[in-house]
Amino acid sequence: MPRRVKTVEQILKIISNLEQVRNIGIIAHVDHGKTTTSDALLAAAGIISPRLAGQALALDYLDVEQRRGITVKSANISLYHEYEHKPYVINLIDTPGHVDFSGKVTRSLRVLDGAIIVVDAVEGVMTQTETVLRQALEERVRPILFINKVDRLIKELRLSPSEIQQRFAEIIKDINALIDMYAEPQFKNKWKINPVAGNVAFGAAKDKWGFTIPMAQRKGIKMSDVIDAYAKGKEAVEEFAMKVAPLHEALLEMVIKFVPNPKEAQKYRIPKIWRGDINSEIGKAMLEADPNGPLIFLINDMRLDPHAGLVATGRVLSGTLKPGVEVWLVGARVSQKVLQVGIYMGPDREVVGAIPAGNIAAALGLDKARAGETVVDIKYKDAMVPFEKLRYVSEPVVTIAIEPKDIRDLPKLIDALRKMSIEDPNLIVKINQETGEYLLSGMGPLHLEIALTLLKENFGLEVVTSPPVVVYRETIRAKSQVFEGKSPNKHNKLYISVEPLDEATIRLIQEGVVTEDLDPRVRAKILKEQAGWDYDEARRIWAIDENINVFVDMTSGVQHLREVRDTIIQGFRLA
Repeated sequence: MPRRVKTVEQILKIISNLEQVRNIGIIAHVDHGKTTTSDALLAAAGIISPRLAGQALALDYLDVEQRRGITVKSANISLYHEYEHKPYVINLIDTPGHVDFSGKVTRSLRVLDGAIIVVDAVEGVMTQTETVLRQALEERVRPILFINKVDRLIKELRLSPSEIQQRFAEIIKDINALIDMYAEPQFKNKWKINPVAGNVAFGAAKDKWGFTIPMAQRKGIKMSDVIDAYAKGKEAVEEFAMKVAPLHEALLEMVIKFVPNPKEAQKYRIPKIWRGDINSEIGKAMLEADPNGPLIFLINDMRLDPHAGLVATGRVLSGTLKPGVEVWLVGARVSQKVLQVGIYMGPDREVVGAIPAGNIAAALGLDKARAGETVVDIKYKDAMVPFEKLRYVSEPVVTIAIEPKDIRDLPKLIDALRKMSIEDPNLIVKINQETGEYLLSGMGPLHLEIALTLLKENFGLEVVTSPPVVVYRETIRAKSQVFEGKSPNKHNKLYISVEPLDEATIRLIQEGVVTEDLDPRVRAKILKEQAGWDYDEARRIWAIDENINVFVDMTSGVQHLREVRDTIIQGFRLA
């Protein structure tokens, strides 16, 4: 029997017992060793050869990733592991580290319960380390720490054991300061990194070794042993990694002991990401991760499979995802049927019969869905409140004009850009109404460069582009006078005034406390109590856009206003 088939069978036996399931991600600053670290877990699960771990970069399976040596997408894999003679399923997502791909980190964290933060022992905590840790804490994802590239402290900086320990202490202090800054009060102390407890590992993923303090105490490992191994040469390091301190052992111990299982995590994560009634049937089912409850599937990623079409990846929060179930897409407001269910094994999708609550799954048939979509059993369509919108740390700000080299390829280019923007919502495609040019916006120059590479490799398109430009937005500093606008047929007049939002309102929207989807009465109460709004005025909010602009209806007694409401809101979003 092929090893992968056997692995999938082993995984399916366990996934219903949530105490033996962990949903984790690997997050870090660029080039700190996330994908190399994931290799250690893949090798221990038998997915890749132990000899290749550290060099295979198995989850960087795109050609562009292997060539450039950086991760540009999030990769999912379900792993079977045994720890202390007990089987576990680790649903792992390896995320990009470059700031241009931070949107993919945001989408991944929504479906995770824990995150291994990888930090380069020499570089320490960097800007993107802070960003991804803040993102994790905002989603109530518990962090654990892996200080990687310790070999650099030995070979490059030639530090003594005491100096190495001092460096570890500095990094742990920096991480704890960030947890102190960004974690909610109930998690600050509980989630802090404590070497003695064992929620931090030290090692070198490329050389396949690592240990926690409890593991070192059990095995009698000292830092001087590591230094001696490097002094003796490659074979001594390999023996140390294989026989004394295998990295996967340290990582697994941390994940199983400190990352909560899905049932534990959903009890405190659901109230954060869902504004519905926790005491309702749906709310209780999600809190308990009940496999027999109503089906609720939260989509965090859409992928284009060249053979199967769009594949929706996400987390089953309640019920069991299986083929043939009719579901309601709350955001898209359409019903669709689940055609096929599977789990990801890196680049490959393995078809399975059903995935119960608490697990990460892939589904075919939901081609109208987009990242962030709330999917619910059709019978509960009127009872389901959507999940909180994904909040990205930055927006697409770099834009290029794009056209095909051969004008006959224009329909093909339009279709390719549409498909790419579904896979990556941080790629925005627009038409310049004045020039007719197609504009492609991304998070940065690298984001756009990778998009152009994928256009060529995946769609066979040669394109011509303009130099990238950064879009600056104007804003206002004081309340404007009332302006009059007329519709094209001159039969309708609109009177508009604009004023800056106060800091309290901006903060409430940024933190997701106030959203467009929130019940108007609940939203008005929050704005009145926390930002000083007039209650009636706050109830008349029509729209809140992604740039934190709020549209309020200040009219009274205007007939037929509801008939043009959608058109007015559309104009507000385009403005």
